[in-house]
Amino acid sequence: MLRQRTIKTAVHAIGVGVHSAKKVRMTLRPAGENTGILFTRTDSLKACALKATAHNVCDTTLSTTISHKDLRVSTVEHLMSALWGLGIDNLIVELSSEEVPIMDGSAAPFIYLINTVGVVEQAAAKKYIRIKNEVTVRNGDSFATLKPFAGFKAGYTFVADHPVYNRYPKRAELDFSKASYVDHVSRARSFGLMNELEQAQRMNKCLGSSLENAVGVNDFNVVNPEGLRYNDEFAKHKLLDAIGDLYLLGSPIIGAFNGYKSGHAMNNQLARKLLETQDAFEMVTLNGRDREVVRPILQPASAG
Repeated sequence: MLRQRTIKTAVHAIGVGVHSAKKVRMTLRPAGENTGILFTRTDSLKACALKATAHNVCDTTLSTTISHKDLRVSTVEHLMSALWGLGIDNLIVELSSEEVPIMDGSAAPFIYLINTVGVVEQAAAKKYIRIKNEVTVRNGDSFATLKPFAGFKAGYTFVADHPVYNRYPKRAELDFSKASYVDHVSRARSFGLMNELEQAQRMNKCLGSSLENAVGVNDFNVVNPEGLRYNDEFAKHKLLDAIGDLYLLGSPIIGAFNGYKSGHAMNNQLARKLLETQDAFEMVTLNGRDREVVRPILQPASAG
């Protein structure tokens, strides 16, 4: 039986919110079986927890924000993607501000942070969402879809006609029974056009954005002195985002995801449509012999 996971002990990090530019202290704490991923705000007088679920998504403008009643947490997608990558089912995330720290704009710092303390298997069986029938959402020529597949495969096509973007692959697709999320996806960073930054900041977005937490693109080149981490980093970051958004379903997927020009809004629409289509999925647990089909990572539970 494949079992649920949490972290061994609490671990802390300090960073800034990419949209708010506010300094934030984050603490990750172990959580009991069947807890799921819970967010709490230490700066709030309300002693309540916000569950990371697709139905709690309230805003998808340049990031994914979840809320319930008066509690709100934004930019959860990179952390959620990292938690999927490490197979973490149960966790408490404490934040001293509204936004998850952006770190370097990828999921890799969260993975490093968790691996410093290690993960532990729990007694309860891990639950998977097995896709039985195709579910698709569309908006014009953009779409996002989930289909049956024996494992988890994800692909994304990034469509943007720009001299710099056009130099690099627009399509990324990985079968995660064969490829490591940690090695091939987790380091892909947020990115954007430098000439669009001022407009975003007028919307009170990207106030904390810098070349330390994003890939900047001008009219001719990638601005970051170190260049790209992957040749297809733009498409892979979109894939990283989609994995994080879909992990708000509460369980990892057994199936295939494909996105074409989709973003946070469409990812959430897909997750909600799946939950509303009862014959499209089933909840399952798996035996140990299925590990090679569904494993998201290469690290063992005792890593760190």
